[in-house]
Formats: sequence, C-alpha cells, structure tokens
Amino acid sequence: MSNLCPCGSQKDKNDCCLAIISGKRDAKTASELMRSRYTAFTLADGVYLMRSHHSQTRPVREQKSIEAWAKSVQWMGLVILGTQAGEAPDHTGFVEFRALYLEGGKMQQIHEKSLFKREHGKWVYFSGTHL
Repeated sequence: MSNLCPCGSQKDKNDCCLAIISGKRDAKTASELMRSRYTAFTLADGVYLMRSHHSQTRPVREQKSIEAWAKSVQWMGLVILGTQAGEAPDHTGFVEFRALYLEGGKMQQIHEKSLFKREHGKWVYFSGTHL
C-alpha cells in the first residue's frame, strides 16, 4: 500500500494531509486546506470536514450523509487547476479543482471554484461554485 498522500502532492501522507487532518499542524494556504479536505473525503472523515468548514456555512445536519456518500464512491484523484490569493498572509483565497471519483462504475467529477476564508486565524472552506 502506498504511503503517498491521496491529494496528489507526491508527499508522504503522514507529512502532508494527515498531519493537518489530525491537528498536528494547520494548513498554511487555502490550497493546502483544499488538499486536506479532499483527503478527508477519501477517508470519509466527516468530523474533519465539518471542522474545516466555516461556521457560517457549515452543513452540520448533512455530516452523516456526506460520510455515507464519501464511503460509497471510489476516489480517483485531485487536480488543482488554479489558485487566487490564499497564501499565508491572505485572509481569503480561491482554489479551482477537479476531484475525480467512480460511482456506479462511471467516472464522475466535482469541478469547483472554492472560496476559502480565515476563521480564528485558520483556513476554512466557505463556499464553492460548481463549474
């Protein structure tokens, strides 16, 4: 079994997204948070997905259905298509990505431009526009 992170960074998963998901360190950029959220989807880690979602838009009532769906598909990869701001000194940033998955034997994708904001000094997902 590969120790490479599911996010596609080519880094060891323990030094990449798992360190963020476990709380050992915070995401330094919006892109890094995006990668950690993708990895959390591959793990069906609804607790982290809620914790890394802005309090104003967090879908707490949907946590169990998000976990069930994430477990029901086979995650195939993440492609970061572009970023705007979202670096260490910024307060907001955008990440455009494609998350590929198999559902019912068919390749599917989530293509989204996501808005990330800082909340209590940490990067969190705020909202997204499906493309």
